Amino acid sequence: MSVADSKVEKARRAAGSFRLVTAAGTRAAAPAPAADEEWELPGGRARLYYGAGPRGMVRPVVLADGFGLGPTDFDRLWHDLENGPFPFVSELRRCGRTLVLVGFADRGASVLRNAETMTAAVLRTTAEQLGGARLLVGGFGTGGMVARYAMAWMETRRLDHRAGVYLSFDSPHRGAWLPIGLQALAHHVAPYDDTLLRQISSPAARQLLWRHLDSAGGTPQESPLRTAFRQRLHDVGDWPRIPRVLAVSSGRGDGTGNGVRAGAKILSCAGPLFDGTRFLAQAQGQKAEVAAVGGVLGAPRTITTDGFPELDGAPGGTLESFGLLADALAAAGEHTEAAHRRVCFVPSVSAVAIRDLDQQSDLYADIGELPPEDSEADDFLLSSANGAHAAMTEEIGGWILDRLPD
Repeated sequence: MSVADSKVEKARRAAGSFRLVTAAGTRAAAPAPAADEEWELPGGRARLYYGAGPRGMVRPVVLADGFGLGPTDFDRLWHDLENGPFPFVSELRRCGRTLVLVGFADRGASVLRNAETMTAAVLRTTAEQLGGARLLVGGFGTGGMVARYAMAWMETRRLDHRAGVYLSFDSPHRGAWLPIGLQALAHHVAPYDDTLLRQISSPAARQLLWRHLDSAGGTPQESPLRTAFRQRLHDVGDWPRIPRVLAVSSGRGDGTGNGVRAGAKILSCAGPLFDGTRFLAQAQGQKAEVAAVGGVLGAPRTITTDGFPELDGAPGGTLESFGLLADALAAAGEHTEAAHRRVCFVPSVSAVAIRDLDQQSDLYADIGELPPEDSEADDFLLSSANGAHAAMTEEIGGWILDRLPD
């Protein structure tokens, strides 16, 4: 094998390790405690953990998993909820609540498809419930959108979901943001390994991303799948109307961004595999450069956007997308410099459904200065810091526990 062929093979293997959410080869989470029950559902499964007190389906809390590639990893889902800064599962069970964790066979499948799984989980919960307490039904990230559609659909069909509270946890009600440069990279390496592209082009991603890039030389725009999904939501009334609607953001609400300065270098590569590849933080204006992708896998291409606000640095829940990419490149022997590992993923205004993402002034609005009725949620929480997307903190966990239905 020639030196050039060897470089191509190394770059191809590196491309196969690129991820948006969890790095390839990440150590599996320790096994979760055995569930009290496990259900097989259409398109997924659920694990049930009874609360303290009488055994059985008492005062249920039904929560859906979020976005990813492939099926739900229940061990990691449990770990993230229980073993972080706040032991949410333990505190929930101590309150005498049964936790129903709903997982999906494909977390990247259409929100509409996974809403069928969520509907089945809610109906089985209501059928087996002991007592008359109202449910809390919701989810994390994409899972919150799945629950939102499922409950609204059930109401249009006069199916009783028995929910007193709907909860979305850092869910992209106005859309999520994935840097256009990263989307361009996914297309650049796809002929050699399409793992990253399959994540970006999954039905759920196209339904929920504010802007999507459908080809290497395409124009970032709203995906037709997103347009159709928004219409489907509208057709079922947009929101569930019976329960109290609660929304949580992992980001700040005072307009303070995460420190990523528009136009600043985020990550750069100096070879030997992806020499000249670089990513810049999203800036305003026309022909704003956001990336240049190149190296041994293909001719270099400069990526620009027109008329976007400064989304990478916006207040909101963050995703370690550039950090995961930098780690994968470094593991392959690439010389990289990463100035920022995390950028905004779900802007605060999107998570609490109070503004759209198109305008800089809306994206960076001081939500505390806006009329609360401008939000489509009945009540919401903004975090005191721009933290990791849908990460359970003491601040968030305590707020949710204080608002459980009777």
